[in-house]
Amino acid sequence: MILKHIALVCSSEKNSDTFYEDILGLKKTGSKMIPSTLSKQIFNLDSEYKIVNYADDKIHFEIFIDSRKSFEDDKIEHACLEIDDLEAFLKKCGDNGLKIINIPKGDGRFLTFVRDYDGNLFEIKENWV
Repeated sequence: MILKHIALVCSSEKNSDTFYEDILGLKKTGSKMIPSTLSKQIFNLDSEYKIVNYADDKIHFEIFIDSRKSFEDDKIEHACLEIDDLEAFLKKCGDNGLKIINIPKGDGRFLTFVRDYDGNLFEIKENWV
């Protein structure tokens, strides 16, 4: 089985460009509109949405742009990303005003999470090559 993409929602294309291109380093691979008739059939939402795709050779995010959505921090849903240089990545996140959450595991290590500009939650793990 292969995970084909992860679909999330952002309030603006500017927010998604900053997070997925500038911070995660993914390439914007295109965008399209999903008509309200299809959105209604799939999600039971009678709205047209712009979908922006960001990817590299290992991961693909499909971002629905919805300026009307209310974003909250109390979510269980998250994506886990493995990063080569955790310290540099967290500095970049902090420099860009993103919320970083470090949770002590009790053994001197931490669980690390980052929220994007719209509250989407990402667990961050360092690649221990």
